[in-house]
Amino acid sequence: MRKGTSRGITFAAGAIAFAMTLSACSGTGDNTPTAEPTAGGTETATETEAEPSGEDIELTVNVFGNGGYEGDASGNNNLFRLYEEQNPGIIIKEQNLGQGGDALTATLNAIGAGGVGLPDVQMIEEGWLGQMSELSDQFVDLGEYGAADLADRWVDWKFAQGTSADGTVWAYGTDIGPQGLCYNATLLEESGIAADRDEFAAALGGDDATWEDFWTVGKKFTDETGVPWLGVSAFAMNSFVNQQDEGYYKADGSLNTDNPAIKDFLGQIIDATNSGLTAKINSWDWSNEAFQGDFAVHVCPGWMLGSIEAGVTSGDQTWDFADVFPGGATNWGGSFFSVPTVTEHAAEAAALADWLTAPEQQIIAFQNAGAFPSQISAQSDPAVTGFTNSTFNDAPVGEILASRAEGVVAQFKGPQDAVIQDTVMGGVISEINAGQITDLDSAWERFQALLQENGIG
Repeated sequence: MRKGTSRGITFAAGAIAFAMTLSACSGTGDNTPTAEPTAGGTETATETEAEPSGEDIELTVNVFGNGGYEGDASGNNNLFRLYEEQNPGIIIKEQNLGQGGDALTATLNAIGAGGVGLPDVQMIEEGWLGQMSELSDQFVDLGEYGAADLADRWVDWKFAQGTSADGTVWAYGTDIGPQGLCYNATLLEESGIAADRDEFAAALGGDDATWEDFWTVGKKFTDETGVPWLGVSAFAMNSFVNQQDEGYYKADGSLNTDNPAIKDFLGQIIDATNSGLTAKINSWDWSNEAFQGDFAVHVCPGWMLGSIEAGVTSGDQTWDFADVFPGGATNWGGSFFSVPTVTEHAAEAAALADWLTAPEQQIIAFQNAGAFPSQISAQSDPAVTGFTNSTFNDAPVGEILASRAEGVVAQFKGPQDAVIQDTVMGGVISEINAGQITDLDSAWERFQALLQENGIG
């Protein structure tokens, strides 16, 4: 649920400093649930702790991407409308800010403007954690609204991500981003490599799949078909970085942008691009038609399933989702809900954030868009584990994502992590896609230069 853009980055980066000064002196194919949530589903919503005032209260909510809150592809199962039904007197005005990069820019700009433009409830992306943690005083302490009683709701590392060093809980977790591989089953069968998702996973090495296996099978596929293997190279890089114990930052908070493993993987992307194995599609810049024969494989955290549904269903070719990922477990993405301190309805906003991140609602969001819950009870609920997705050849996505979540842990995200991923590394890979960079030395030099241009390092 992230899109990197350079638009507004300079101002947004400055907004952090400005905001800190201010604070010193915020999918499925048919999308029909296949099972009722056993944890209570839509029948037992979390009760709001706010006392009704007798007048309607309007809550504004900013979201981004397709997290499943605004309903499925047909607009059904909208969680905001459901909350209104269950809580008379509450009116919700939601706004989708686009993809994650656009939403980050808008959020930082609003914080930098003293909170003007911030909603009552703000969705936060995992990649923003470093920046938002530094600005956590811009968000309500949810401990004042019962956060301590909810801690066991989530896997422990997810709850910790929304908790500051002094123990203040400033964000409630929504989904996490375990990854499998989406692939064009029509093309893979025609290539002779795999007739079904199990054969596809086995061809890549199954539980022992490596990135070397991934590129080797990709070369075989492209040699056989003439079709590029991988669609979006930058997404493969994001996944690889998130597999490392330490990504663009070390665990102590220092930069790790001289990471030799990342440099080596960038070399693999260059070699694959030069060999015709990539479709040279920049992050989030694909057309729907590209999914109908322009490439074979797309890296897919759970939330990506909803993001590519329009492309997957735009033609006659069949796509599938497999329980395999080169290099092992990895988490890309996942989000949170926070309550900016500028709200005039803190109790009501905190109650809504609590309700949206409860297992019952996260199950619905998963069924709407594939965003895999971070809530422990939801992860094992039959409504999740038994869920299949008709868009992806009836793949058992709940079972697969539960499998891919095993071994996933949180990676420390520093304050400029999203900028490094989207603008810096994303910028380098865009130049590789355009043929402007064709060798590793030049790519790494450009990476370091873009870090400096963005004030990092």
